[in-house]
Amino acid sequence: MLIAFAVGALLAGPIGAFAAGDSTSQSTDDRVAALQAEEAKRDSAQIVELTAKARQVQQTLVPVLDGLAAAVPPGKAAGPAASQSDVAGWQTVTGKAVEDFANPPSGGTGVNIARSGLAAAVRSLDAAVDTYAAALAQPAAGRAALFELAGRQRDIAVATWSTAATQLDVLNVDSGNGHAHVFLPAAPGQGALTADGAPEGK
Repeated sequence: MLIAFAVGALLAGPIGAFAAGDSTSQSTDDRVAALQAEEAKRDSAQIVELTAKARQVQQTLVPVLDGLAAAVPPGKAAGPAASQSDVAGWQTVTGKAVEDFANPPSGGTGVNIARSGLAAAVRSLDAAVDTYAAALAQPAAGRAALFELAGRQRDIAVATWSTAATQLDVLNVDSGNGHAHVFLPAAPGQGALTADGAPEGK
């Protein structure tokens, strides 16, 4: 009788432990799946929000880039100097764009990369405008180097934005939103990526 009881206990022990371990494993898997679902839902919402913000900022930056393109054409000598009032307006726009990307929420790696790239781009463009403003404050004979620097900073901004915009396009496609082409105007030689030929939202 004692032998039978002992054998039964030995058999029941491993089986019980296995059942408990299996239950714990299943519970852990469920929690991981729930967290992944929450992260995916959060990222989907952030992709939509970031795309809308990028489009809004893009529209405000285009006039600034048009003005800079006339004042410091990519790959060419400086053009006619912009007015100080125009440059002050550019500074207001780029300063607001920098603020728009400040204090970003935490997101998935892909979203964070796109957001950080856009933020870096607007900071570079803001610096380019400040450099141009500093050039205007110099005597005419001493402006050329600062104009050239402002142009290079602008080119870096456009190229950086294009990389982030490409990442944002990929995120939208992967999340089922279709293509979202939020690129800034670029000229040859600026090293910028451009939108592919896919239709918007497809």
